[in-house]
Amino acid sequence: MAVVGPTGVGKSALGIALAQRLGGEIVNGDSMQLYRGMDIGTAKLSTEEQGGVAHHLLDVWEVSRTASVADYQELARSAIAAIQSRRALPVLVGGSGLYLRAVLDDLHFPGTDPSVRARLEDELDRLGPALLHDRLRAVDPPSAARIQRQNGRRIVRALEVIELTGRPYSATLPSYESVYDVDHLGLRMDVDVLDARLEERVSRMWASGLVAEVHALLPLGLRQGVTASRALGYAQALSYVDGLTTAEVAQADTARATRRFVRRQRSWFRPDPRIRWYDGESVDPDALARTIER
Repeated sequence: MAVVGPTGVGKSALGIALAQRLGGEIVNGDSMQLYRGMDIGTAKLSTEEQGGVAHHLLDVWEVSRTASVADYQELARSAIAAIQSRRALPVLVGGSGLYLRAVLDDLHFPGTDPSVRARLEDELDRLGPALLHDRLRAVDPPSAARIQRQNGRRIVRALEVIELTGRPYSATLPSYESVYDVDHLGLRMDVDVLDARLEERVSRMWASGLVAEVHALLPLGLRQGVTASRALGYAQALSYVDGLTTAEVAQADTARATRRFVRRQRSWFRPDPRIRWYDGESVDPDALARTIER
């Protein structure tokens, strides 16, 4: 089973409720919750909030490590196999679309070439992500539409794959065919309602000590982490810690960036015909569990 959808719609709560009712264990499908110590800014559940349900693939990477979808695919499929060997139900929960498809679908990731990667990263440093994004848009418009203009890491990866394979990066995504027998459950919410929830969520994170969490992660390599340092909330908190902005502006920037991210998540999940959509405000876990059991 997979519980998917944008940030803030209640995926974690529904995943736990279904796991409790159906004898399941949770497999994390949020790319940033893989990082050890990134708790407040990723809304990672505490042990108490996990409701007695086993959770897998939380806190597995150091913040200095660059994320790898291929590595996550291997970890998640191993976790699913172990859960199935216990005759329990794997419940994949998250909003990181590519990571989820990497686990559930027949995705094969092209290798990397250190010299090509180094050259593209040098161009990224010299020219900036916008110019490289323009280059990507010229050769692979679908990928450029999916990748944020400032996401230099993903732009570099897309250009690297195109150069190495001679095919569009978008061609690495197969049709919507699962490798597992899986129910795809999606949560959505009215835009205005979700925007208000996101504003409250960001305020709560800052009030709960996001800046202190960032300070604690700095000696562990947060600033050097290509992926972690650019995560929502952490990038903005780093700007505040570095004296480049005020706390108020950093918090507002986080809320705006989160709303933009949610729009991209909606665009990612919307075309998937396998997803059955439910209202995050009114979904009934008991009724849903009965439907799945049938």
